[in-house]
Amino acid sequence: MKKMMVLLLMAVLFAVVTAGCSKEPTPEDRFDAYIKLWNEQKFDKMYDYLTEGSKEVISKEDFTNRYQKIYDDLQIKDLKMAFKKPEEELAKDVDTVTYDFSASMNSIGGEIQFTHKAKMKKEEHDKKNNWYVDWNTTYIFPQLKDGDKIGISSVKPKRGEIFDRADNPLAYNGQVYEVGVVPGKMEGQEGPVIAQLSSLLKMTPEKINKALTASWVKPDLFVPLKKVSMEDQERIQQLIALEPVQTKKVEARIYPFKETAAHLIGYVGSITAEELEKLKDKGYTSTDIIGKRGLEEVFDEQLKGKSGVKITIKKPDGSSEILAEKPVEDGQNLKLTIDIELQMKIYNQLSGEAGAGAAINPVTGETLALVSSPSFDPNQATLGFSTDEWNQLQENPQKPMTTRFNKAYAPGSVFKPLTASIGLKNNIITPEQKMDIKDLKWQKSAAWGNYFVTRVHEANPVNLEKAMVFSDNIYFAQAALGIGKENFSAGLKEFGFEEESDYPFPLEKSTIGNLDKEIALADSGYGQGQIQMSIVHLLQTYTPFVNGGNMIKPSLVLDTEKSEKQVVSPEIAATLSSQLRKVVGDSEGTAHSADMADYPLAGKTGTAEIKQKQGEKGTENGWFIAYNTNSPSLMIAMMVENVLDRGGSQIPVKKVKNVFMELK
Repeated sequence: MKKMMVLLLMAVLFAVVTAGCSKEPTPEDRFDAYIKLWNEQKFDKMYDYLTEGSKEVISKEDFTNRYQKIYDDLQIKDLKMAFKKPEEELAKDVDTVTYDFSASMNSIGGEIQFTHKAKMKKEEHDKKNNWYVDWNTTYIFPQLKDGDKIGISSVKPKRGEIFDRADNPLAYNGQVYEVGVVPGKMEGQEGPVIAQLSSLLKMTPEKINKALTASWVKPDLFVPLKKVSMEDQERIQQLIALEPVQTKKVEARIYPFKETAAHLIGYVGSITAEELEKLKDKGYTSTDIIGKRGLEEVFDEQLKGKSGVKITIKKPDGSSEILAEKPVEDGQNLKLTIDIELQMKIYNQLSGEAGAGAAINPVTGETLALVSSPSFDPNQATLGFSTDEWNQLQENPQKPMTTRFNKAYAPGSVFKPLTASIGLKNNIITPEQKMDIKDLKWQKSAAWGNYFVTRVHEANPVNLEKAMVFSDNIYFAQAALGIGKENFSAGLKEFGFEEESDYPFPLEKSTIGNLDKEIALADSGYGQGQIQMSIVHLLQTYTPFVNGGNMIKPSLVLDTEKSEKQVVSPEIAATLSSQLRKVVGDSEGTAHSADMADYPLAGKTGTAEIKQKQGEKGTENGWFIAYNTNSPSLMIAMMVENVLDRGGSQIPVKKVKNVFMELK
């Protein structure tokens, strides 16, 4: 009996297992699997789910390629295909069933959403019944019928313009002439015309011929060769005198102040393959014009705007239907704290020199001028330098393409008020304290070997005021040694050294360097050693002397919120401001030549030696920084390179004084 029961149980289990194995796939499970493959964009595997009738209409290769091309061209992202399985069971002997499904995705033209119906058919493949998708083109998009095509059109945004504080345009969207030829009109005179074009457009004959023999060129079509400024009327007249030459006005970026603000504003140009690789994830395309340097580059995303894109389904009868549309977003304008009139005055003073000039309002922190000299014409850069023009810029020993106002240099003696600030704050020196200093050179001990700190003006004893007025290197070297490596370094970090700046125009970090050796610490006390700082940071470190000890963070974009921190006491700030006034006002002060009646300047000169070792002749950079003590709304700093044996720091002293005189 027990044996019969066991056999019966085994028979029942076998029947259940057999029934489970022979159960046919359901259409909802098959379509759910198809949807999962769609979400994963496995188009080749999706094809295997198609009915025989669908496969007769489209091959696997065409099916896969069509989906892939559409999704690539439309830049489809965040694809979400959804299908909710029905709760009710399918009736027996049904060969077709229809399901609703939904889709959402992001595209180059914005979000695309739709719901659609999918038809499933039961078919026998390889002697097995299963369910298959009765596919057609409407599964890609419901509006996409057989024979339809997808079109993409775009509207370029207007680039945001750049203005100074008084709304003077520093970069705006204007027009230039595009110069070209109609090849058919050159017949019989190709040689002479190309020779004249080569000379007038500063293009090689080879480059002109390459343009004229492009695959799309036809005898009656205009072939553009080069863009020319509308100011260049003489050249335009010579060009249009040539019969095959034609011109048309096209949009272009214009920089009205040319060399004066070239390094600050920068210029634009066509995006390169390398740039596109870096920026493609930010919505940039191969046809974009982007900022190449300066603020055009720094604020490119804000200025560029976003293209308007329309995706349409084009019908064979010429009609179309919009699938997705994203409106154009013009770039945002940029308004700077810069005063272009002051920028021009400083640039004009630097004319012929290699150097940098900068100005701020030391009370608000607003940057009023950022100048680098020599410079270049950003209009020409945008239109395209000829090979000769580019080579001249690159081979110029004064390096006109180098931006100097954001570079870090040895500051020389303009650094001394910082050493004084740290010494006074740490009670290492006092204004009354006198140092016994003899002769024009000094070393702490014989251990220094042949190394001496030297000074220009012999005086003894020397207090802080005399040291500042005479710019006494020995006094500040001894002060730095007294402060010590740790306190000196910590004090400079309070002033922003070794700190990455978030100033809108990228600045090289101001650095302290190695202070492990006594000589290095002593030299750092008067701005040599390995001390490096930018001219913008120099201006920032002088703002405490105007603001009761508060250092103001410099700004460049108008209406930036003011930021400040206290780095020294009001008493220390007042003491040093008084002494800086005497550097100019005292008849023996190093900047006395900048003194003006009824216009009391306070300031500091500096001469930074650039050489490999003591005793050899190197080069010198001259520095001067100054502000009006009665009306401290303007502080100007200037650095002039290679001033050795031709006036030293007196060169920038004279130039900065001239700027202040123009503003009196």
